Amino acid sequence: MTVDQQSLIAEFSNVSAQNYNPLPVVLTKGKGVWVWDTQGNRYLDFMSAYSAVSHGHCHPKIVRALKEQANKLCVVSRAFYNDNLTDFLKKLCQISNLDRAIPMNTGAEAVETAIKAARRWGYQVKEVPPNKAEIIVAENNFHGRTTTIVGFSTDNKSRKDFGPFAPGFQIVPFGDSQAIAEAITPNTCAVLLEPIQGEAGIIIPPKGWLTEVASICKQNNVLLILDEIQSGLGRTGKMFAYMHESVQTDGLILGKALGGGVLPVSAFIARKNIMDVFTPGSHG
Repeated sequence: MTVDQQSLIAEFSNVSAQNYNPLPVVLTKGKGVWVWDTQGNRYLDFMSAYSAVSHGHCHPKIVRALKEQANKLCVVSRAFYNDNLTDFLKKLCQISNLDRAIPMNTGAEAVETAIKAARRWGYQVKEVPPNKAEIIVAENNFHGRTTTIVGFSTDNKSRKDFGPFAPGFQIVPFGDSQAIAEAITPNTCAVLLEPIQGEAGIIIPPKGWLTEVASICKQNNVLLILDEIQSGLGRTGKMFAYMHESVQTDGLILGKALGGGVLPVSAFIARKNIMDVFTPGSHG
């Protein structure tokens, strides 16, 4: 029995906030690269949830692991240790060549975690004066939807009527290393960038730009933090997009594909002296 899609769409519109404008298709199942609507029509899913479903829909190995774990232990407080988290964090550190990782749920939470770590590193390690820390970001960035993050967006649809916004962010053109060098002040603690901009329209920077940025950051004792929520985990032909150049980042933000298409999972991974600014109760 097929279900009338227009009726479902109309009913949905009555009860849902109108923060999305979906295609007029009601999906009901998926397998691999394919999805089906309630009328039985099959579609090739080019969207893949902006890379959250990079492994394909309902990957049998991932779904099996999900079911097995759900039958043993589901939600557990970080007030306890558990027998799987260590392996997960070890793997993240291994593939990124960084020291420590902290898990979150959504990409925006991981970005917020990176911002907090960078600022606290600025105060405790670099000795930036209290409440003066600055982070350099790029025009047309997309790092999430929280009020802090949309505050340094240049997309008016993301910003309009959500202020006042947190200060402490300097915006420069994407792909311009000289602009980053000129924006650095004694209070700059980090440069936060996407190696390839996603929501802006898949913007690939000039070759060598990231290498130049990494060198500028190192010369000025500024952290380089890369947001690979959309570009990471093999999507560009390497594990991370920054690996197309000889760059070692100080911090790395992951999400979307990290959850295997079945759960929202994200993470911030960084060098030890950055992550060690977090103490019990300072973040969760």
